[in-house]
Amino acid sequence: MRTFSTVEGLPVIEQASGIECGHVLDVLVDRGERISGFVIDKKGWLNHHLFLPIGAVASFGYDGVMVENFKDVYRYDRKNHHAHPLKLGKRRLQGISLLTTEGEKVGLVEDVYFDEEVGTIVGYEVTDGLVADLVDGRKVVKTKGPLVVGKDRAIVSI
Repeated sequence: MRTFSTVEGLPVIEQASGIECGHVLDVLVDRGERISGFVIDKKGWLNHHLFLPIGAVASFGYDGVMVENFKDVYRYDRKNHHAHPLKLGKRRLQGISLLTTEGEKVGLVEDVYFDEEVGTIVGYEVTDGLVADLVDGRKVVKTKGPLVVGKDRAIVSI
């Protein structure tokens, strides 16, 4: 199990050549159930972001995300992706209120826990604010079903 914060900023490297194409910028969550892939900040000026599907990842390391071949990485177009970004765009998840299906507020989403083998989301790290984090620590909410993302809040079954 891995969190997005451990992947964010890592270089994306092709195994066969050792060439780096950029760094992980964001994660895309598909219908609240699984990670569909990652947005890559391509190296260089005036370059477009790239999309790395979760299935194209050969392995996640502490120092890089390995892909077998860059042919699986392609230009990212926000309009053609129906997944929700964790940090980018209008429907971001980080910082949004998380409620249960029973109407109880759990906290604000800080991070996403996912199974790195298949990309299934297994839980969310939530915060109640800085003071609560210092006193009690952050909570991890394990999910039973898909996340529903609205404009101001997200709803999950726990």
